[in-house]
Amino acid sequence: MEKPLRYPYTLIAETTDYLQIDVIKYKPIGKPLVNAPGGRRNQGPQQGKSKIKTILLPIPSNISDSNSTKYGDSSLNSIGAALVSGVGGIMGAGADFNKSMKEGSQSVLAAGAETITNLKNSAGGTGGLQGFLTRQLASEAAGIAGVNITPDQLLARTSGEILNPNMELLFNGPTLRSFRFSFKMTPRNRDEAIEIKNIIRCFKTHMAPKVASAGDTENTTFLSTPDVFELRYRQGATEHSFLNKFKQCFMESINVSYTADGTYATYDDGTPVSMVMTLSFKEIEPVYNVDYGDEITGVGY
Repeated sequence: MEKPLRYPYTLIAETTDYLQIDVIKYKPIGKPLVNAPGGRRNQGPQQGKSKIKTILLPIPSNISDSNSTKYGDSSLNSIGAALVSGVGGIMGAGADFNKSMKEGSQSVLAAGAETITNLKNSAGGTGGLQGFLTRQLASEAAGIAGVNITPDQLLARTSGEILNPNMELLFNGPTLRSFRFSFKMTPRNRDEAIEIKNIIRCFKTHMAPKVASAGDTENTTFLSTPDVFELRYRQGATEHSFLNKFKQCFMESINVSYTADGTYATYDDGTPVSMVMTLSFKEIEPVYNVDYGDEITGVGY
């Protein structure tokens, strides 16, 4: 296997804690179009992954992880709930047409009558339902005249009340985690200067979109997905026993400051005496509960 790139150049990975970053050839989802939850979980190169390069870096300061889930406010007043329930009941009753026209018609009529009853009850009786419809029509008429007012606003102005919105916080979906690392690199000799240059070039090369060669005019219509990165905190030759784990990531950006000490200074060969490399990664898939199995050590993802 090709020798890993590393900084410091004399890093002894067998006895130290470090961050291992593997460059992996991107594998598209393919015909299923969707992955099963946890499908891209880091499982090592033996799972058919094509490892391109390995980079070993010291664990930077200020490392952290943050897991979050999206939630959103949802409102549904009693009249709206009755309407939604009624539409569902009428559509469900329509299935009885498969049995006979008579049975289907009776089921739809019964569901319709139940919906009207529920609407009247939700609005406080026939008078309440008429009042709601009146406010709805008045709101629409005002809109034609360029006045923006809702039925609830009309109700608040006339009686000082509004329909109970039955507000609730509902699950909206998962989120994708981002990670940002900064490494200050100060080459102490020529070998380490070359290694730092190769590390920066490696990251820049494999995070860039792929395009066919300039002379290949038949394959310039499409761009290919850049390579992905697998990050792992390590303790010598084993996984870190405490720190968080990562799923496969795309690299969103790499930023390199060649004047880390605030002054431009280089060695004789042009290598800056001090640099700061900042890497930004974003995971390809969210973290799911199935990712926390018995085999996951430490704090998990």
